Amino acid sequence: MKLSFSKYQGAGNDFIMLDNFDGDYDNLSITDIQQACDRKFGIGADGLILIQQHASSDFEVVYYNADGSQSFCGNGARCAVAFARAVDRLPAPHTTFEAIDGMHEAWLCQDEVKLKMSDVGAIQFLDDAFVLHTGSPHYIILDENQSTAHVEQIGKSIRYNDTYKDDGINVNLMKITDFGIQVATYERGVEAETLSCGTGVTAAALVYAELQKIEQGQVKVLTKGGNLAVQWQANPDGSFSEIYLIGPAKFVFNGTYELKR
Repeated sequence: MKLSFSKYQGAGNDFIMLDNFDGDYDNLSITDIQQACDRKFGIGADGLILIQQHASSDFEVVYYNADGSQSFCGNGARCAVAFARAVDRLPAPHTTFEAIDGMHEAWLCQDEVKLKMSDVGAIQFLDDAFVLHTGSPHYIILDENQSTAHVEQIGKSIRYNDTYKDDGINVNLMKITDFGIQVATYERGVEAETLSCGTGVTAAALVYAELQKIEQGQVKVLTKGGNLAVQWQANPDGSFSEIYLIGPAKFVFNGTYELKR
């Protein structure tokens, strides 16, 4: 089976994009997805995304992590919007689309995409960490050491501990800086550090808002793959709404790949 794909990246988070409006890729298996995402024997990516028809929105985003598991991906969703526009599946710069966690809105703003995230419940406070769900589950700790070796060591120790090993959790190391925050993420499903994680950046920004007691605002976020921004509205019950993830979604290249079955 041949894949005709586009490669996109959002702040270094990279994705294989497939136009499935005609159902050409309905039969992709988990093994196919793992093979395509393999960085040594396949195309190489943090995840694979199908855009396809949906009855009540412009399209549906179906996201797979590199290991074939599914979740919501903020950077992937932003890249899907840019890809949909490029392949003429998006009639206007404003769109609605369906994802695994429900309906989303997004706006194309030149080379950036502004994505409205789902509302987020109150943050769970642990002894030295914070847990919340921003479309995917995230564990946030304050840590100024963001070297890859440290991120992966800490990330694996938490992701595979007795509490989280069955379902997995993404682990984010956050540093508060003069300009905003700096975030490094160990992603479940990739099982390594990624250059950026949209849902992780969003989770870290909401923890920052809680720590700084900022009811409504925007924070700049530096990741190893580039700059992002997050807006929010904090609610009296500890939840968050009007959450937006903003940043680049860039085309890398087009190609074809023959799956080995």
